[in-house]
Amino acid sequence: MSAVKLTSAANAILLQYSAPVWIALFGWGFLGERTTLFDWLTIALSLLGVGLFFRDGLQGVSSWGDVLGALSGVTMAWTALFLRRQKAGSPTESVLLGNMLAAVVGLPFAARDLPPAGDWAALFALGVLQLGLSYFMWTKAIKYVSALEAMIFSMLEPVLNPVWAFLVIGERPAGWALLGGALVLLAVALRALVPTLKGTRSLMRAWRRA
Repeated sequence: MSAVKLTSAANAILLQYSAPVWIALFGWGFLGERTTLFDWLTIALSLLGVGLFFRDGLQGVSSWGDVLGALSGVTMAWTALFLRRQKAGSPTESVLLGNMLAAVVGLPFAARDLPPAGDWAALFALGVLQLGLSYFMWTKAIKYVSALEAMIFSMLEPVLNPVWAFLVIGERPAGWALLGGALVLLAVALRALVPTLKGTRSLMRAWRRA
């Protein structure tokens, strides 16, 4: 949030989604999840897509904002790493506790400038659906996919923004945004399909040997 206030939103989001790089670097030693050449290729494709998506909004506004954006990428990566470490347990409780602590810490700041009464319903919906429900599903998913896969799939979040904006308010995305979004979708599709195809080939070879 501080990065968004100090630099452009595009800078902050792009730097935050450097998280897969940190997961790739630390995941092997911390989780024993080895990063392959294919993983690095999907990371590069995803980052290129996000960069093109926010191309028009990228600008040098504040070095401190960019630093905070990059640090948010590191902390986002370690969130995924720690939750994946708890795959045999229940990472949902950890997320619940973390958000409760964040609420307690943030409450004094929120009390300084309370939103209008008409905005509380929207805030409640955002907290329960946009954040709460998505976090719940993410903690369930991370028990079955690697930390890197979970983060790469999460990169769909910013590129789906213009889809909802188009459907709800009719705002048409720019050409660069469409190209960047397509690259992220391609990276996610490759990351999901290639392991499945490899498994299918292995089953076919085993069937033939049998």
